[in-house]
Amino acid sequence: MQVEIPDPQVIAYVIIAFVVGIFGMMIYSKIKSLTAQKTQDPAYLSRLEYYERQLIDMKIRLDAMDLEEPEFQAPFADKSEPVLEKKIEVKVEKEPEEVKIEPVKSVSKPRMPNMGFEGIAEHVLGLITTKEMTSRDIQITIGRSREHTSRLMKRLFEEGLVQRNNKTKPFTYQITEKGKAKLGNQEQPITA
Repeated sequence: MQVEIPDPQVIAYVIIAFVVGIFGMMIYSKIKSLTAQKTQDPAYLSRLEYYERQLIDMKIRLDAMDLEEPEFQAPFADKSEPVLEKKIEVKVEKEPEEVKIEPVKSVSKPRMPNMGFEGIAEHVLGLITTKEMTSRDIQITIGRSREHTSRLMKRLFEEGLVQRNNKTKPFTYQITEKGKAKLGNQEQPITA
């Protein structure tokens, strides 16, 4: 039985392709190990956490802005389905260069009145009766500073009126039985 030996050029091409493949795999493994080290770099992780916190903060602000928008209901609309409309009147004179836009007066959200600890505590307890809220959510809802809200939530936690979920960051708060008893006759939760 005779075996035909291919040309030396074909053998050289196969060997070169094999060596290039081995070399490519070595480069790939080096690049992969470098990127794995970069993802475990503490500075890189801290930057990722910073940007994540910024995104969460922006989402909370956007949600708060959505809550502040006034809802307009058309007089002819069915009461079971609210219809949101915003009207902006634009008057155009004969010259197209001059356009007069009458500003629409925005309805501002009324500020919470100044009240003592008991009043604000009952308000916050009413807020968290339906769902857990973070300190930032409560801060935006009641319109107080971060420090004020943190002190308030710490005091409510120490008095046993709220319970803090330490497993999540940021902490979430929910009302306890003692807090529900303090609310007493206020069975209806406060909605923001």
